[in-house]
Amino acid sequence: MKDKGFSLDLNAITHFPDGGIFSKVLAKSKTYNMTLLCLAKGTDMDTHTSTKTGCVQVLKGKGTFVLYDQRIDLKPGVFIFMPKNAPHSLEADEDLAFLLCLTD
Repeated sequence: MKDKGFSLDLNAITHFPDGGIFSKVLAKSKTYNMTLLCLAKGTDMDTHTSTKTGCVQVLKGKGTFVLYDQRIDLKPGVFIFMPKNAPHSLEADEDLAFLLCLTD
């Protein structure tokens, strides 16, 4: 059925763990990957890169995202575009949920 499209209530599937990261792949193919990521307050992701172009859409919570050397305040509604191989990191100041979309 997914080849005809689908819809999800992201609020209903958002889950904040006691610590660390909860992730749920929503859609995936050879050319894209769309994942819901939920980070517990205090969780961080060290600087890393991706070989794919990506975007982040913040759904809930607050934190800080660093793209190259630019610090971006995370809050609901913030959208971030990342070219492939861009160094980035993040910290969750509160429970933080966002949609991560990666594509070739």
